[in-house]
Amino acid sequence: MLLPELKAEIMKLPPGDRLALVAAIVESLQDSLTSIPERSNAIHRMRGLLKTDQPTPTDQDVAAILETRRLEKYLP
Repeated sequence: MLLPELKAEIMKLPPGDRLALVAAIVESLQDSLTSIPERSNAIHRMRGLLKTDQPTPTDQDVAAILETRRLEKYLP
């Protein structure tokens, strides 16, 4: 069902049912908003796992790594 159709169906409901629907929607949004910080904490912990003491490779370093990998893959 598309949003305009849903809105038309909602307008056919009695006011009490529409109010209950709004409460259900708000409740569902609150549940989803509480899971966002949990996800954010997990992402923060994963970023910590990726940290190293080594400096970030330069573009030239990355190009050399890729070239080495290609040579290993295609010229065994």
